[in-house]
Amino acid sequence: MKSARLIAPLIIFLGMLAVSSCGHATGKPAAPNTLTKKERADGWRLLFDGASLSGWSNFKSDTIRPGWQVRDGALVCVDPKNAKDLVTKDEFDWFELQLEYNITPAGNSGIMYHVTNEGRAAWATGPEIQLEDNVLAKDRQRCGWLYGLYQPPIDPKTGKPLDATKPVGEWNHVRVLITPEKCVHEINGVKYFEYVLGSDDFNERVAKSKFSKMPNFAKSNRGFIALQGDHGQISFRNIKIRPIPAAK
Repeated sequence: MKSARLIAPLIIFLGMLAVSSCGHATGKPAAPNTLTKKERADGWRLLFDGASLSGWSNFKSDTIRPGWQVRDGALVCVDPKNAKDLVTKDEFDWFELQLEYNITPAGNSGIMYHVTNEGRAAWATGPEIQLEDNVLAKDRQRCGWLYGLYQPPIDPKTGKPLDATKPVGEWNHVRVLITPEKCVHEINGVKYFEYVLGSDDFNERVAKSKFSKMPNFAKSNRGFIALQGDHGQISFRNIKIRPIPAAK
């Protein structure tokens, strides 16, 4: 009996040790604004280091207005009246982009891609993924929509377009896939829709929108990533991109 009493605790201890070792082997999630070994191996790169504005500038400028600042590890539009749109130094063609945003009440912002210097504004060339407070923002184009062109299906539970956003003050996750074969928008892990750049459906929607008057809109397959900074306060973090080679 004495031997049995000694063996039982030993078995429990060994079991706990095995669980602990397993957790250590899998590793912890990466700290904010960093990449895991797997992400680096898979080709991901950070667009924001959490400490500086390196790699960014205002649209058609080499400088950054003071309305954009780094605060507590986030890229923040603190003053939309003195921020303007922010663009990456590098250009990208096909990619997967992920980031987190935290928006203020009634806030309105956006992510644009394939932005070129041929338009008077970033949105004159680059399609925009809308970001906003879906409750109080005045713009009826909601978060995750491709502005003026695509929106998610109706949610049968609400009778309104699908909305996977979290309340103001919480971090939301955005995933965007942009390839020649298909483009995908996801908010907090929920897929909203797909579309194909330059397809008949895409071109017909552009022709019926305000972008029809912009000759260079969505015409380039390469350009800057832009963050909108003139409609409200918003914070970004964990901005990372994985370039995708075009299929041959």
